[in-house]
Amino acid sequence: RGVKMAAGAEHGLKHIVWQKIKDSIIADCRKAKGWKLLILDHFTTKLLSSCCKMADLTCEEITIVEDLFKDREPVPEMKAIYFITPVEKSVEVLIKDFKTKPKYKAAYVYFTDYCPDALFNSLKTGCGKSIRVCKEINISFLPQESQVFTLDNPAAFKSIYSSHSTDKKQTLEAIADQIVTLCATLDENPGIRYKREPLDNAKELANLVEYKLTKHYEMDENLKRKGKTHAQLLIVDRGFDPVSPILHELTYQAMAYDLIPIENDTYKYQLKDGSSAKDREALLNEDDDLWVRLRHMHVAEVSEQIPKLVKEIKANKKQRDDKITMSGLSQLMKKMPAFRKQLSQKTIHLNLTEDCMNHFNKSVEKLCKAEQDLANGADAEGQKVKDPMRTLLPVLLHPHSTSDKIRAVLLYIFSLNGTTEENLTKLIQHVKIENESEVILNWKDLGVPIISQSSLQRKSTRRDRSNEETYNLSRWTPLIKDVMEDAMENKLDSKEWILKSECPSSWNGSGAVSARQNPRHANQDDRRTGSRLIIFVIGGISHSEMRCAYEVTQAVKSCQVIIGSTHILTPKSLLDDIQALSKPPVATFEIIEEKA
Repeated sequence: RGVKMAAGAEHGLKHIVWQKIKDSIIADCRKAKGWKLLILDHFTTKLLSSCCKMADLTCEEITIVEDLFKDREPVPEMKAIYFITPVEKSVEVLIKDFKTKPKYKAAYVYFTDYCPDALFNSLKTGCGKSIRVCKEINISFLPQESQVFTLDNPAAFKSIYSSHSTDKKQTLEAIADQIVTLCATLDENPGIRYKREPLDNAKELANLVEYKLTKHYEMDENLKRKGKTHAQLLIVDRGFDPVSPILHELTYQAMAYDLIPIENDTYKYQLKDGSSAKDREALLNEDDDLWVRLRHMHVAEVSEQIPKLVKEIKANKKQRDDKITMSGLSQLMKKMPAFRKQLSQKTIHLNLTEDCMNHFNKSVEKLCKAEQDLANGADAEGQKVKDPMRTLLPVLLHPHSTSDKIRAVLLYIFSLNGTTEENLTKLIQHVKIENESEVILNWKDLGVPIISQSSLQRKSTRRDRSNEETYNLSRWTPLIKDVMEDAMENKLDSKEWILKSECPSSWNGSGAVSARQNPRHANQDDRRTGSRLIIFVIGGISHSEMRCAYEVTQAVKSCQVIIGSTHILTPKSLLDDIQALSKPPVATFEIIEEKA
């Protein structure tokens, strides 16, 4: 019984990950009859929450889910499944559980990734007698959405880009290991290309992934002869497109995460019920079908859609069609239990859209035209922006928030590929950020020119989208979409996109069948036709870039685009991270008391 996924997500990452967990951990444990407990650490808790529900585990005779690091009551008559990351801290706790008086009847141990020999040996010595199974299952990434994954590592940003960093090499090594587990989970051995950049991060990571991927397929006896599959992995550094994560986006998901304080995908809002207001929380994920339908739409379309959907429900109940209000919806919910879930989804999105539109009407609308003109280098009529400073000035003179002004200044600088020191100083003074100017200056650490180097700056050529219908305030297309489409059409510039390893044939994103030497899926319908394009962005992806993966997959039905990164960005989190790059690490020291 698979997890109920959003429509169209049956080949999505969450489904594939849950299937792999079922085929490895669950299938093993079925053999050991009886109810079991499941013990998880921080990462595996997130991993399981992303792809299954407690009910799915109960069906598999797992009765209790516990936190590895919390105090747990001994249950000596039960077998325990440990699904943990192979790190010293986790293994120590596991050994302690069985060292003196065993807490459980036996341990079934599953590591997310390769367990270093030293750890494995200490486990064998410490509690080998109690362990019935010890396996590595190769899933050390999080399936965020059906076509989006993260490595759950926002701290990698500082490790990779800060001049004070001492662990850049280890960080890239760890990222490569995680990407290999993604490829293994998808049963792909992709051809690898990286984008030539001023920084060498993409090149280094591509080398590491290629080496580790080859080693992975050599280590597994069953896969020794596995050649390259019809998949391509493109690796790119965040500095390749500084514009997309900074612009004010007007598609629903990107806009909501930018303007509303959504943490851990949880939206908090107030539901007005007559004179009182109740605090509510909603999880924005693929269990909410309406969210899946609306998340990539322009907010103008979402505003039109939701009232229509509510009217639909009212019509079903032959209710009188009054003006839809929050309190009216609340009354409806009480009367119609059958529609409760549908209605609560619509209430959530009615609130969230209203929140987004309030911000839009208050300030964002005034910013968007200038931002779009700076980003595209032309106005909505196609007239070239000859003097970007004239576009920027009205934004600086209007009482916008400091962070909105910083974003506009950055778009101005990006449009020129760097400005003069004198001009930059004036802009910093104008926005009154003399004490926090690093939020602009530190972009240089991402390889983005802030001070112009020479008059001969390369601007990447863009795909012609003049025939595509767009809203005037949403004309910008993230660069990654050009890359996805060029990759599908086999049009990537080989001087810009360096081939680390070839695919078996000229890869054009439309191979009729994925070249799999030994498809190991149990279900025939789990085998996909077509090919996969996997894109990894070092240093974070924005919600608008995530959207591009779905748009391109939708347009080119024969290829699935999967995009991932170390973490997901919002404009605020990115600017905070940029600002923090120049802060030296906090010194740790011991106080040694001298005896008199």
